[in-house]
Amino acid sequence: MDFAFGPEDEAFRREVRAWLGEHLAGTPGRRGWERELGKAGWIGLGWAEDGYGNRRADLTRQVVWAEEYARSGAPARSGHIGENLLAPTLIAHGTPEQKRRFLPPVAEGRELWCQGYSEPGAGSDLAGVRTTAVRDAAAGSPGAYRVTGQKIWTSLAHEADWCFVLARTEPGSVRHRGLSFLLVAMDQPGRVEVRPIRQLTGTSDFNEVFFDGAVARAGHVVGGEGEGWKVAMSLLGFERGVSTLAQQIGFAEELGRVLRAAVATGAARDPVVRDRLVRLWAELRTMRWNALRTLGGPGSAGGPGAPSAAKLLWGGWHRRLGEVAVQVRGAAAAVGPRDWSAALPYELDASQHLFLFSRADTIYGGSDEIQRTIIAERALGLPKEPRGGP
Repeated sequence: MDFAFGPEDEAFRREVRAWLGEHLAGTPGRRGWERELGKAGWIGLGWAEDGYGNRRADLTRQVVWAEEYARSGAPARSGHIGENLLAPTLIAHGTPEQKRRFLPPVAEGRELWCQGYSEPGAGSDLAGVRTTAVRDAAAGSPGAYRVTGQKIWTSLAHEADWCFVLARTEPGSVRHRGLSFLLVAMDQPGRVEVRPIRQLTGTSDFNEVFFDGAVARAGHVVGGEGEGWKVAMSLLGFERGVSTLAQQIGFAEELGRVLRAAVATGAARDPVVRDRLVRLWAELRTMRWNALRTLGGPGSAGGPGAPSAAKLLWGGWHRRLGEVAVQVRGAAAAVGPRDWSAALPYELDASQHLFLFSRADTIYGGSDEIQRTIIAERALGLPKEPRGGP
């Protein structure tokens, strides 16, 4: 399917372009940018409820905003985890008190969130959680929990004010039973420690997070104690959607740069390279049509395996694009953009960064192996993968 953008949608597009053009100059840092977005009501367009400082928009206008934001070259969002993951989850499962407390600061760009799911030794196996949360009357509020454990690959934890944590609240429970979804403040010195993980790109977008008796209030359990698996699965369903289309706009920009490099270096004359470039273009168009189809209304999402199929498609595509990005540059791809110095020991250009960072695309957000297992078990009805002991 394709969206039929009407005159009102195009007027909205002009408004978005004008606002971005005016406010992108002199962006006041990542947190300042979130507050700018919040002041104008741009955060929370796709929420199922309004009244929290956000303005609501129908699906076509959400697509317009996402596409124009990606095309504008605006900064990567620091608040997307709170806006696109936590907020829809609270709207679906949270209490009125939780919504009133947490949604306005997200809509205003004042509080940033990270996601405490993955753990060492469990990887993409979300049911392998070992972090515990134990009731402790002395923790500072009646019925509060003490959270102890380690999370890993936690995006933006070094910037976040809060973390939603999947923890085991029932002693002796295994797999998906006995889990709870807790909202934990990150500003707890001595109880919450964030250690950045240095990546191949030389940057540190991911982190290890250590909880050593961190306090989570009893009123900050979403969906009720022991219902964490249901809430966590609901949240994972919000990871796809309109944001996928914005991601594809970014992919198209990257593909365009690779195409221009291929022409400039003469690599485009190689029939093998041309075949790879054409295939990448065709696959990207296919992903766009599939994303539009899944947004087309009830019954069009493709069933329980659709998000996993989408993740497999774009993760593998982006990694192949990174490979072609360095292939078309030849030997020059092995040389940094600047001479080495002690002050700048690890400088990368855009194609090198794309190649290295995209190696992670088939791992984070659920590895390819996990996605294939989900498709096999939930969509195709194949026998479940054998599990080990507790």
